[in-house]
Formats: sequence, structure tokens, C-alpha cells
Amino acid sequence: MAERKLSQVAQWDHEFVWHPFTQMQDWFAQEPVVIERGEGVYLIDENGKQYYDGVSSLWVNIHGHNHPTLNRALKEQVDKIAHSTLLGLVSPPSAHLCKELVELAPEGLDKVFLSDDGSTAIEIAIKMAYQYRQQVGQTEKTKFISLNAGYHGDTLGTVSVGGIQLFHQVFHNLLFKPITLPSPGVYRDVADREAAFEESLAELERILDEEGQQITALVMEPLVQAAAGMLVMPHGYLKRVRELTAAHDVFLIVDEVATGFGRTGTFFACEQEGVSPDFMTLSKGITGGYMPLAATLTTQRVFDAFLGTFEEKKTFYHGHSYTGNALACAVALASLQVFRDEKVMEGLPRKIEAFTNALKPIEQLEHVKEVRQRGLIVGIELEQDVATHTPYRPNDAVGAKVAVLARERGLICRPIGDVVILMPPLASTVEQIEDMVHIVGESICIATEDEHVLEGMRPIIL
Repeated sequence: MAERKLSQVAQWDHEFVWHPFTQMQDWFAQEPVVIERGEGVYLIDENGKQYYDGVSSLWVNIHGHNHPTLNRALKEQVDKIAHSTLLGLVSPPSAHLCKELVELAPEGLDKVFLSDDGSTAIEIAIKMAYQYRQQVGQTEKTKFISLNAGYHGDTLGTVSVGGIQLFHQVFHNLLFKPITLPSPGVYRDVADREAAFEESLAELERILDEEGQQITALVMEPLVQAAAGMLVMPHGYLKRVRELTAAHDVFLIVDEVATGFGRTGTFFACEQEGVSPDFMTLSKGITGGYMPLAATLTTQRVFDAFLGTFEEKKTFYHGHSYTGNALACAVALASLQVFRDEKVMEGLPRKIEAFTNALKPIEQLEHVKEVRQRGLIVGIELEQDVATHTPYRPNDAVGAKVAVLARERGLICRPIGDVVILMPPLASTVEQIEDMVHIVGESICIATEDEHVLEGMRPIIL
């Protein structure tokens, strides 16, 4: 076999780059795709081949690539200033953005602390919640509750409240130990969903009754546990968790990093159950997929506990060099303007319905355990034998095979184990969404050697 001829960029990548969440031994055996540019919902490689951006460039892209409004905002801001510190100075874009976020957020979230990514946003919420308890004399409240299968980032505080052993087990000696709550999204069979819902809430009630006086906060993803394979929570779970935590004066920290900015069908997932948390963290889609930025929103009650004289040492001693970066905040403001100008939220119901209908044939495939959907978020779980719940062996790498086959057909998607993820940009048209689903369905059939005919699905238009 002739040796592969890699481009100069691919050679540099193989020689110098360590990719995240990637087994590099496998990486060197692959033909790398070098993405050179993007246009709308498409990524375009160095050879000019076009791909659907089926996971929104890791769930961040909202309005498509190379959007003129976002481009213009960046260019106008860079002509003024790219960055100035928020330590002792004010930045107009950051102040304006914080105002708009508070206006959009659930009632009661009145203060915004900016940072760089989802992990830092959750770290900030954890530290704020803990320091608050110490400063108001609730020094016995030192514990946290987190859900198994939860994911909140890769820094040590966020790993502590994470529940995905594959990612986190090796670091267990470095972490603080939360109280773990069984997630209602984790169940052996779809028929067990209601039992999982009741079990989780009953356990939460028990924990709060017995240890509520020692608990600072509960940390959770609302509606969807994304990195666990798009596990969907039963309706009413989030609302009941809010009621129970409020009754025991336990803060609710809601991680909207993946679910915010329209992904679940409402601007924030919390809206679907009328929940106002004590802390809400945002990142990913906040800039429409252009720049790193994150926000931790909290209440006036929490903020006021940090006010005092220098001698009282109540200051929140936490910050980042690029906190409130002017370029990121400017493009985030532009993204919010696009939501308004293009009536993005008003157009979602039709797209979500089309997504649901397009997925129905895939639900019938022999090796599809379940299709989980919430808005424009989808996880398709594959099993070797659905009837007996026999999973594929890890080395079968069926999810990865589906992704490779989809890429060959013009769609970039990335599996989580044997769960195939689709999270297209909100800017995708109905036709584009249907084509993405068709590519995934065809790729699943080939990867699992399923001869099932996907009737009623649209032809690929790429």
C-alpha cells in the first residue's frame, strides 16, 4: 500500500498537536480532515470538500459559520480595542452583555460573573456557593450533591461534581467527594423511566431530610445530561428538584452550558419547567460559536454576602486574565441581536418537528436501542442486541464507525461511545436537518450491517 501523502498542516498536526478527548495512537492511523473555512451550516476542508457541521463544532455554533452580523461585530470591536482587564476597569461590551443576560435569564438572577469556558463557570458557582455559606455563618454547609452521569467540565472542582467514570476515575484522589444522586436519565430499559424518576426524587428527599443542614448546593444539567449520551430527564424532574432544594435552603446550580441559547427549544432549558435557580452557568453558544466566553449568573442575595470592608475579607478572589474580553462580549451581543432579527426562536418549533419526524425510521432499526431528543439535541444509542441489552464490545467502536461513514457522506458528527450525537446549528433549514438524519441513518445501517430499508427518508442533497 502506498504511503499516505499528508498536507503540510496535517504533518504539523501529527508532529506537534495533542488533541482533546482523543486516543492519539488511533489518531495517527487516520486520514485527518483539515477544516479550512466554514459557510453557514457547512465546514469546508483544505481540498474544498463540504460537510454538514452536525455537532455545531462541539455544540457551540448557533447561527452558522461566517455570519455577516457576527463578523461585522468582531471587526468593529477590534478597531476599538481587543481586550482590557475587568480588574479595576469597565468594558462597555461586557457591561452591556451582562445587562442583556440578566434581562433574558430566569427571574432572580441579577448578577453576572464572566469567565472563559463552561468549566470555569461551574468552578465559579461552586466557589461562590461555598464561600457564601462561610460568610453568612452557615459553616456546617460544606457538602454538595451531584448526579451520577453528570458532566460539568474537566477542572478539578468540576470533575469532583462530575459522574462519568471513564473521564474522571483516575483523578479520584485529588477530588472532594460529593453526595451522589441517581440520575433519572440512567435506566436499563426505556420502560424503567418512570421508576428511575421516582427513585431519584425519593433519594433526594432522603438526603435532604437527613443531611440538608450540611449541604451547600446541588449541581445538575437541566433536561439533558449531554456528555453522558444525551440522557433526557423526565418532564417535571427539574421543577421538583427546585422545590425540594428550596425547602431545605440548598442552592440549585444549573449547568446550561450545553442546553442554553435555544438548544432545547426554549432560550434556556430552565424555562420549560418554570425554574429559577440560584446559579446558572452559560458558555458554548453564548457567542454563537465564535469566541471563548462564559458566564455565571446568581442572585442579589448571594452577591450581597460578598459586600464588606477590606478587613472583613469577603471579596470573591477569583478571576481570569481574559475575563470580559471585549471581542467575545461584542460578538455575544451580536449573537443576541441575530436571535431577535432573524426570529430564531420562533422558527424552532417547525425544525424540531421535522427533526422528530425524520428520526422515526431510525427508531425502527435493529440495533438502535433508543433515540433521545430534546429540541435540536439528539442522541441515538446503539446496542448489539436491543432485546437483551447486550452492548457492543468497546473494540467494536461502532459509534466511531458511524462517524467515519457519515464523514465520507458529508456530515461531521462525533459519537459518545456508541451513542451517535446530532446537534445541528439552529440556523439549519428543515431540508438540511432531514439530510443530516438521512446520512446518519444510512451510516448506522452500514456500520451495524443492518439491511433495514429506511423508507420515507429524504435523499441526500449535498
